[in-house]
Amino acid sequence: MSYKHSKHIAITGVNGFVGKHLTRELAKNDISVIGIGREATVDSQISGLLSDYFVADLSQKWPELPNVDAVIHLAGLAAVAPSFDDPQSYIAVNSSMVTHMAEYYLEVNKKPRLLVVSSGAIYDPDQAMPLTEASTVGFSSPYAVSKILVENQCRYYRTRGLDCVIVRPFNHIGPGQLGGFLVPDVIKQLQSGESLTVGNITTKRDYTDVRDIAHAYYLLATAPTLNHVVYNACAGTSVSGEDIVERLKQLTHKQNAQVKVDQSKIRPTDPADIYGDASALTADTGWVPKISLEQTLTDTVG
Repeated sequence: MSYKHSKHIAITGVNGFVGKHLTRELAKNDISVIGIGREATVDSQISGLLSDYFVADLSQKWPELPNVDAVIHLAGLAAVAPSFDDPQSYIAVNSSMVTHMAEYYLEVNKKPRLLVVSSGAIYDPDQAMPLTEASTVGFSSPYAVSKILVENQCRYYRTRGLDCVIVRPFNHIGPGQLGGFLVPDVIKQLQSGESLTVGNITTKRDYTDVRDIAHAYYLLATAPTLNHVVYNACAGTSVSGEDIVERLKQLTHKQNAQVKVDQSKIRPTDPADIYGDASALTADTGWVPKISLEQTLTDTVG
């Protein structure tokens, strides 16, 4: 293993959708990346980019890592809908990981920055847009409850001397995203047939390319100083699901595909429009999203 890099950063959930993109982003910037995952081996797409890999169930224990300059904590139960079926698991797993991480770093000499990924889904949507870090949070799902708990843990551990920073990403999409989300689900249906079934695609959401999100995490993890505890990461504009579907129909050459609405997938409480404000992130790090929605969708279709 080589440790000649100027900075060393650990990524939890390194084998996941965001983890793989973040590994590439850090490696591109000459950072030694230490991966942590539950899988027995690291994903082959990034195995050559890691300086080390630790297998760990973070809900049980934090592994004995070499000194790092930052930890970017991605791991956790992440989807909103399944959280209603198993609420206690979401609350217990997501909070226990932060407890074990923070308690470990209270005991070691070198205190890294702990960048903890929360979610733009914690905001109460029934308020003025765009959503800023000062906007009201809402307890709309067990997933949101777990993320608000995690944020409160970070604030507690800041009082104990740890450099905990919270980032709230809004919807992020891009190559490698697994099923269960609008873009990969639509692409899969379009590539396999002449029709597709969707939920409510009239709603509008704030979409950012996962590679831009990874760059935001890199900047937050490595910034010499930060002026805030919480940062939104988002595009600042909203796009309807209908627009996404039409673009994907064009990219897959299925312009005539029939779109069917499955009423069982529609939640009556879904807000019509959500978008955020990432001006604090831009002011403190210079971050701006650079990849257009068209490029994101083109790359995702492949």
